[in-house]
Amino acid sequence: MLPLGQAQKGRGAYRSYYFLPQYFRRIVKWRQMDIEYTFWQMLYLCISPKTVYRTTSYHKQTKNQWARDDPAFVVLCCCFVAIAATAYCIAFGNSFSHSVLTVISAVLIDFLLLGAILATAGWLLANRYLRDTAGHSHAVEQRVEWLYAFDVHCNSYFPLFVLLYVVQFFLSPLLLAPGFLPSLFSDLLYAFALSYYHYTQFLGYNALPFLEHTELFLYPIGVIMVALLLALLMGFNATKFVLGIYFGQ
Repeated sequence: MLPLGQAQKGRGAYRSYYFLPQYFRRIVKWRQMDIEYTFWQMLYLCISPKTVYRTTSYHKQTKNQWARDDPAFVVLCCCFVAIAATAYCIAFGNSFSHSVLTVISAVLIDFLLLGAILATAGWLLANRYLRDTAGHSHAVEQRVEWLYAFDVHCNSYFPLFVLLYVVQFFLSPLLLAPGFLPSLFSDLLYAFALSYYHYTQFLGYNALPFLEHTELFLYPIGVIMVALLLALLMGFNATKFVLGIYFGQ
């Protein structure tokens, strides 16, 4: 048990952030975040993403919302992206100021801003066109929460991050080499990572019982396969292209 003074101090600090929504208050009070469970989710999103979404209905029953109320996943993703971007800057960067800008943009733009845009697109698509309003009778109208759509993006993003930040970094000497095989491996890596992203998106929306035709989220995989064939025919190397955007390689 905490001493009375420390307990009162902790409650006072928590009340000082009362103007923030609960989700953001838990970021400030980091001890309230469930880091261990978040690591479990990250692991299973890479090896068995269906397992993660089996808990979605349970979360709705216990928390009365589909979305996570714990920001730990987003916080850890931001930290991992910053660390990975720093590693790329050390390996490929040419100036300190450019490296700082690259790390900031990787977190704020590539992950958070682009994620918010993709989550909003999925949220609008699901609520406007995929809700099954006739097949089931619910006491309360069911809608996809925006925060749940952002959760789905974050869940889908993490395996993509592992492949296109971590695996690509360690394979970069091979992937950046001249020739057909490096281009083949690079393009296959990007195609698999992007396809897995959309597959996990599908699982996230398919876990909601009031949505139908969620296979729509799998359609981009067909476009990715066509793009892969064209890239191979043209000798396009995705790793060289992406690193060229960030570092002029």
